[in-house]
Amino acid sequence: MRTRERDVNLTLIALTCALLMVLPLVTTFDDLLTAWAMGLGANNPLQAIVPAESRMVVSMLGLLGVHAAASGSHLVVWDASGSMHTLFISWNCIGWQSLVLLGISLASGLRGGHSLEARAQVMVIGVAGTMLLNLLRVTMVALIAAWWGVAPAILFHDYGGTILFAGFLFGFWAFAQRWILEPATAEVAA
Repeated sequence: MRTRERDVNLTLIALTCALLMVLPLVTTFDDLLTAWAMGLGANNPLQAIVPAESRMVVSMLGLLGVHAAASGSHLVVWDASGSMHTLFISWNCIGWQSLVLLGISLASGLRGGHSLEARAQVMVIGVAGTMLLNLLRVTMVALIAAWWGVAPAILFHDYGGTILFAGFLFGFWAFAQRWILEPATAEVAA
Protein backbone atom coordinates (compact mmCIF):
# COMPACT_ATOMS: atom_id res chain seq x y z
CA MET A 1 0.00 0.00 0.00
CA ARG A 2 1.35 3.40 -0.91
CA THR A 3 2.18 5.84 1.88
CA ARG A 4 -0.45 8.35 0.74
CA GLU A 5 -3.20 5.71 0.74
CA ARG A 6 -2.13 4.56 4.19
CA ASP A 7 -2.26 8.17 5.46
CA VAL A 8 -5.80 8.65 4.12
CA ASN A 9 -6.93 5.33 5.60
CA LEU A 10 -5.39 6.22 8.98
CA THR A 11 -7.18 9.58 8.89
CA LEU A 12 -10.48 7.84 8.13
CA ILE A 13 -9.95 5.31 10.90
CA ALA A 14 -9.15 8.13 13.36
CA LEU A 15 -12.25 10.08 12.29
CA THR A 16 -14.44 6.99 12.61
CA CYS A 17 -13.09 6.18 16.07
CA ALA A 18 -13.56 9.78 17.22
CA LEU A 19 -17.13 9.83 15.87
CA LEU A 20 -18.04 6.58 17.57
CA MET A 21 -16.53 7.74 20.87
CA VAL A 22 -18.38 11.07 20.96
CA LEU A 23 -21.59 9.83 19.32
CA PRO A 24 -23.53 9.42 22.58
CA LEU A 25 -22.48 12.91 23.68
CA VAL A 26 -23.39 14.46 20.32
CA THR A 27 -26.82 12.85 20.18
CA THR A 28 -27.55 13.82 23.79
CA PHE A 29 -26.93 17.50 23.17
CA ASP A 30 -28.07 17.64 19.55
CA ASP A 31 -31.69 18.52 20.34
CA LEU A 32 -30.62 21.21 22.80
CA LEU A 33 -28.19 22.76 20.31
CA THR A 34 -30.77 22.61 17.54
CA ALA A 35 -33.38 24.41 19.65
CA TRP A 36 -30.82 26.99 20.73
CA ALA A 37 -29.64 27.69 17.16
CA MET A 38 -33.23 27.89 15.93
CA GLY A 39 -34.01 30.42 18.66
CA LEU A 40 -31.08 32.57 17.53
CA GLY A 41 -31.99 32.26 13.85
CA ALA A 42 -28.63 30.71 12.99
CA ASN A 43 -30.43 27.89 11.23
CA ASN A 44 -32.26 30.01 8.64
CA PRO A 45 -29.81 29.65 5.71
CA LEU A 46 -29.68 25.87 6.06
CA GLN A 47 -33.37 25.52 6.94
CA ALA A 48 -34.20 27.09 3.56
CA ILE A 49 -32.81 23.94 1.90
CA VAL A 50 -35.03 21.58 3.89
CA PRO A 51 -38.32 21.98 1.92
CA ALA A 52 -36.61 21.01 -1.33
CA GLU A 53 -34.95 18.04 0.36
CA SER A 54 -38.29 16.99 1.88
CA ARG A 55 -39.89 16.95 -1.57
CA MET A 56 -37.00 14.88 -2.96
CA VAL A 57 -37.42 12.39 -0.10
CA VAL A 58 -41.16 12.14 -0.84
CA SER A 59 -40.30 11.36 -4.49
CA MET A 60 -37.84 8.66 -3.47
CA LEU A 61 -40.35 7.15 -1.04
CA GLY A 62 -42.94 7.16 -3.83
CA LEU A 63 -40.57 5.12 -6.00
CA LEU A 64 -40.42 2.60 -3.15
CA GLY A 65 -44.21 2.46 -2.85
CA VAL A 66 -44.45 4.38 0.42
CA HIS A 67 -47.19 6.99 0.63
CA ALA A 68 -45.65 10.26 1.84
CA ALA A 69 -46.19 14.02 1.67
CA ALA A 70 -44.11 17.07 2.49
CA SER A 71 -45.05 20.50 3.69
CA GLY A 72 -42.13 22.78 4.37
CA SER A 73 -39.92 21.11 6.95
CA HIS A 74 -42.47 18.45 7.83
CA LEU A 75 -42.63 15.05 6.21
CA VAL A 76 -45.57 12.71 6.67
CA VAL A 77 -45.35 8.99 5.96
CA TRP A 78 -48.13 6.44 6.20
CA ASP A 79 -47.52 2.89 7.32
CA ALA A 80 -49.24 -0.20 5.91
CA SER A 81 -52.15 0.12 8.36
CA GLY A 82 -52.83 3.70 7.26
CA SER A 83 -51.41 5.32 10.41
CA MET A 84 -49.66 8.59 9.81
CA HIS A 85 -46.21 9.49 11.18
CA THR A 86 -45.06 13.11 11.06
CA LEU A 87 -41.33 13.78 10.91
CA PHE A 88 -39.69 17.18 11.30
CA ILE A 89 -36.55 17.70 9.25
CA SER A 90 -34.42 20.42 10.78
CA TRP A 91 -31.38 22.14 9.31
CA ASN A 92 -29.33 19.88 11.55
CA CYS A 93 -30.58 16.75 9.76
CA ILE A 94 -29.57 17.62 6.21
CA GLY A 95 -25.97 16.50 6.57
CA TRP A 96 -23.76 19.54 7.01
CA GLN A 97 -21.66 17.49 9.44
CA SER A 98 -20.94 15.01 6.64
CA LEU A 99 -19.63 17.80 4.42
CA VAL A 100 -17.29 18.92 7.22
CA LEU A 101 -15.96 15.36 7.63
CA LEU A 102 -15.57 15.03 3.86
CA GLY A 103 -13.57 18.27 3.87
CA ILE A 104 -11.24 16.90 6.55
CA SER A 105 -10.71 13.71 4.56
CA LEU A 106 -10.11 15.75 1.36
CA ALA A 107 -7.44 17.79 3.14
CA SER A 108 -5.64 14.55 3.98
CA GLY A 109 -6.32 12.63 0.78
CA LEU A 110 -5.47 15.29 -1.77
CA ARG A 111 -2.00 16.11 -0.49
CA GLY A 112 0.82 15.39 -2.85
CA GLY A 113 1.50 15.63 -6.52
CA HIS A 114 -1.94 14.94 -7.95
CA SER A 115 -3.05 16.90 -10.99
CA LEU A 116 -5.54 19.74 -10.60
CA GLU A 117 -7.99 17.81 -12.78
CA ALA A 118 -7.78 14.72 -10.57
CA ARG A 119 -8.24 16.81 -7.41
CA ALA A 120 -11.27 18.56 -8.91
CA GLN A 121 -12.82 15.25 -9.93
CA VAL A 122 -12.35 13.81 -6.46
CA MET A 123 -13.86 16.91 -4.83
CA VAL A 124 -16.89 17.00 -7.15
CA ILE A 125 -17.54 13.26 -6.76
CA GLY A 126 -17.07 13.52 -2.99
CA VAL A 127 -19.47 16.44 -2.56
CA ALA A 128 -22.07 14.95 -4.92
CA GLY A 129 -21.78 11.54 -3.26
CA THR A 130 -22.10 13.06 0.21
CA MET A 131 -25.20 15.03 -0.80
CA LEU A 132 -26.77 11.94 -2.38
CA LEU A 133 -25.92 9.84 0.67
CA ASN A 134 -27.54 12.42 2.97
CA LEU A 135 -30.67 12.37 0.82
CA LEU A 136 -30.71 8.56 0.98
CA ARG A 137 -30.14 8.68 4.76
CA VAL A 138 -33.16 10.94 5.30
CA THR A 139 -35.17 8.68 2.99
CA MET A 140 -34.11 5.65 5.04
CA VAL A 141 -35.20 7.40 8.26
CA ALA A 142 -38.64 8.04 6.76
CA LEU A 143 -38.80 4.49 5.39
CA ILE A 144 -37.97 3.03 8.80
CA ALA A 145 -40.64 5.26 10.37
CA ALA A 146 -43.22 3.93 7.88
CA TRP A 147 -42.24 0.29 8.30
CA TRP A 148 -41.29 -0.03 11.96
CA GLY A 149 -42.25 3.22 13.68
CA VAL A 150 -40.71 6.45 14.83
CA ALA A 151 -38.53 5.05 17.66
CA PRO A 152 -36.43 2.81 15.35
CA ALA A 153 -36.24 5.69 12.85
CA ILE A 154 -34.83 7.98 15.54
CA LEU A 155 -32.31 5.30 16.54
CA PHE A 156 -31.16 4.98 12.93
CA HIS A 157 -31.07 8.77 12.55
CA ASP A 158 -28.90 9.20 15.63
CA TYR A 159 -26.50 6.28 15.15
CA GLY A 160 -26.92 4.53 11.80
CA GLY A 161 -26.34 7.62 9.71
CA THR A 162 -22.90 8.18 11.22
CA ILE A 163 -21.86 4.59 10.61
CA LEU A 164 -23.29 4.77 7.07
CA PHE A 165 -21.23 7.88 6.31
CA ALA A 166 -18.04 6.36 7.72
CA GLY A 167 -18.54 3.39 5.38
CA PHE A 168 -19.14 5.78 2.49
CA LEU A 169 -15.84 7.58 3.19
CA PHE A 170 -13.88 4.33 3.11
CA GLY A 171 -15.54 3.28 -0.16
CA PHE A 172 -15.14 6.74 -1.69
CA TRP A 173 -11.42 6.89 -0.96
CA ALA A 174 -10.85 3.34 -2.18
CA PHE A 175 -12.55 4.33 -5.45
CA ALA A 176 -10.68 7.65 -5.72
CA GLN A 177 -7.29 6.10 -5.02
CA ARG A 178 -7.84 3.26 -7.46
CA TRP A 179 -9.49 5.06 -10.38
CA ILE A 180 -8.82 8.80 -10.20
CA LEU A 181 -5.73 9.73 -8.22
CA GLU A 182 -2.46 8.86 -9.86
CA PRO A 183 0.53 8.12 -7.68
CA ALA A 184 2.99 10.97 -7.30
CA THR A 185 6.01 10.64 -9.62
CA ALA A 186 8.37 9.95 -6.69
CA GLU A 187 6.20 6.98 -5.64
CA VAL A 188 6.09 5.61 -9.18
CA ALA A 189 9.88 5.66 -9.45
CA ALA A 190 10.30 3.85 -6.12
